[in-house]
Amino acid sequence: MSVTAEAISQSEATRTSRPLPTAPCSVVWSGGHAYVLEGSHGRARWVGVDDRGRPRFYTGDELQLRGWSRSR
Repeated sequence: MSVTAEAISQSEATRTSRPLPTAPCSVVWSGGHAYVLEGSHGRARWVGVDDRGRPRFYTGDELQLRGWSRSR
């Protein structure tokens, strides 16, 4: 799978211009995987799985750095 300049630009724009959703159970995509917002306010985290099905947990800041999108 090759990464195009457009995809990089889109990812870069996502990281800097839009805040992550804050509603519980919101879903975003990052690196081809879905992440769901669990918890509330001070203890909120984004939960998903990696390529091997292992759970992955990210803070909002970590997910912003990874880049994200509302669609696959």
